[in-house]
Amino acid sequence: MDWNATLRLTLLSAVAGLMLGLSVAAGLMLGRAMAHTGASSVLTLTPAEMKWTSQGALAAPGLEQVNLIGDPAKPGPYTLRLKFPKGFRIAPHTYPDSREITILSGVFATGYGESFDNTKLKSLPVGSFYTEPANVPHYIEIEEDAVLQVSGTGPSRRKFIVPPEIPN
Repeated sequence: MDWNATLRLTLLSAVAGLMLGLSVAAGLMLGRAMAHTGASSVLTLTPAEMKWTSQGALAAPGLEQVNLIGDPAKPGPYTLRLKFPKGFRIAPHTYPDSREITILSGVFATGYGESFDNTKLKSLPVGSFYTEPANVPHYIEIEEDAVLQVSGTGPSRRKFIVPPEIPN
């Protein structure tokens, strides 16, 4: 075999090995994505079947959370519901992931910025939709008991612009 034929065979072997490696990696990533999204399973829940808890990755004292799909504390897509009592407020904060929110019941008010400003609050009645882009400071106030549906891609966590004081 001449030198050119040996070089071509070596290059073809290297390309074939690279393609095999990329195919395996793509298959593994697709499998992980399907596992995170639950793409291969069906989920049906009535409101009575939803298990609300006062503890969760995004629940703050005084509100309740139910994870519908995924877990916001872990990598991957999630959808959850948050139940807020009237008068509840959350100081300016951010999340590392972009989130989409639909108001299912009640009246929810939100504003954007690094300080709470009542004049910048926008009231969102039932059926409203809004976004919380990643790392954009925003704040909330609940005008009527409200339930929100939130979707994003974790891991997610709330980070206050000014950390709240820890009581003694």
